[in-house]
Parts: sequence; structure tokens; C-alpha cells
Amino acid sequence: MIIRKAEVKDAEAISKIHALSWKKAYQIMLPQAYLDDLRENFWTEAFENWISNDHLTVKIIFDDELPVGCIAYGRSRDEKKPQWGEIVSVYVLPEYYGKGFGSQLMINAIKDMREMGFENLYLWVLNENRQAQLFYEKHGFIKTEDQLSFEIAGETKTDARYIYRMK
Repeated sequence: MIIRKAEVKDAEAISKIHALSWKKAYQIMLPQAYLDDLRENFWTEAFENWISNDHLTVKIIFDDELPVGCIAYGRSRDEKKPQWGEIVSVYVLPEYYGKGFGSQLMINAIKDMREMGFENLYLWVLNENRQAQLFYEKHGFIKTEDQLSFEIAGETKTDARYIYRMK
């Protein structure tokens, strides 16, 4: 298990990890037609930009030489929380669920964000995604009353904000 900072050349692998994880993790929560049409390269260009512009820190975890998970984080996108850090995404290939790779990414990112000097951290998680909520709670995140609604494939979904207190 090796974790390293992602490079632009990793964007395709990161996008593939996201897409395959979405197809499995969100099977019941998102429209199946949307998941069926989700391309493995859907996020490639976005990650190329985020990595090359240092907009987000992206870490990738390997099993031997195979990229199996990734985490993206950085300064809060919420103007009301300018001194906070935000975990934007954390995904692991479905065949690696429950094997500790996601936990290692989370531990590494929290440590990194503490060293970056963020007061606290937050992330958003789909209200229906109890498995993810349990994962975040296991790592010290606490659900708040903050909600964020968005539309995906014509359906309105709602995320809950989870926070991690650095102090």
C-alpha cells in the first residue's frame, strides 16, 4: 500500500476509480441509466485541471503498482468557512471496499490538512449513503444540520455536511 500525491498523468486512472466506484456505491441512490452511461473518463479533464493548477491536493493509493483509490481535498469552497478544509471526494475501486485503503487515504488527508493549518474540515455526503456516513463517522466526522440540494439526471438529491474538529 503506497500513497503519493497525484500527478496530471494520473487523472485518467483517478477518473476511472471515481466512475467504477460510483457505478457500485450509488446503484440504488442514483438513476441506473445515469450510472450505465457514466464514462470512465468523465472526470479526467477536471482532475487534469485541478492537479495542474494546484486547485486541489489529490492523493492516490496503490496496491502494488495498481491505482485503487484516491482522495481530493483543499481549501473550503464555502465562503462562510474560509479557514476550513474540505474533502471533495474519496473513492476506492469496489473490489477494494473494506480492505483499509479508504481509511489510509482518509488518515493521510486529515494529517496533511492539519499540517496545512486548517481550523476544521468538512465534506458532503448523500443523505441516502449510510455506508459512506458510517465510514466518515468511524474517522471522527460528525453530521450537522447543513444540507445541500442538487440535481442529477433530473432527480433532486440532498447531501448532508459532516465536520471534523481539528482541535
